Amino acid sequence: MKKLPLVCLIAATLAPSLTFAHQAGDFLFRAGSVTVRPNEGSDNVMGLGSFNVNNDTQLGLTFGYMVTDNIGIELLGATPFKHDVGLKATGTIATVKHLPPSLMAQYYFGTKESQWRPYLGAGINYTTFFSEEFNNTGKGAGLSNLSVDDSWGVALQAGVDYNIDKNWMVNTSVWWMNIDTDVNFTSTDAAGNRTNHSISTRLDPWAFMFGVGYKF
Repeated sequence: MKKLPLVCLIAATLAPSLTFAHQAGDFLFRAGSVTVRPNEGSDNVMGLGSFNVNNDTQLGLTFGYMVTDNIGIELLGATPFKHDVGLKATGTIATVKHLPPSLMAQYYFGTKESQWRPYLGAGINYTTFFSEEFNNTGKGAGLSNLSVDDSWGVALQAGVDYNIDKNWMVNTSVWWMNIDTDVNFTSTDAAGNRTNHSISTRLDPWAFMFGVGYKF
């Protein structure tokens, strides 16, 4: 009978670990396809209605750290998104690029042994806009000097990791970002009179990511 505890100890030592990671001290890196879908609206633009903005898909990257087995922090990054901006009456009049880095605090459900790790997050988003340009349609309408103000706002997140083994995982996640900005430009009429405009604009996009991750 004394041999039984020894046999159990040896078996436990040789058996594969049931831990799938996602535990305190782990670093998590994810990469995948991320699509930004603006939920846009704006003040009236020169009597032609509000701006509309199209979707774009880019490479999304996240870098995370597990503070405890259930609490993590994460930084979202991506390659630059490029959007067509237009009006219903005119079609596309401009393009603009942006980057929306977001820092999140997260709560992971389950335990470090769980193969599925759903999570929720909340944090802050900073969006910077650049390469703002009117196309020939916009320039032909006498528009110039386009710029879009950078923005700070709240970000919310939900996602789930499926752990393939202790290092690799598959991820899907969704973000909502509060992005309010001013779109600034100059219009010139047929007589050469110039007017400066600043249009309050809401983007508030949803972002959907599908990818893989590695933890260490």
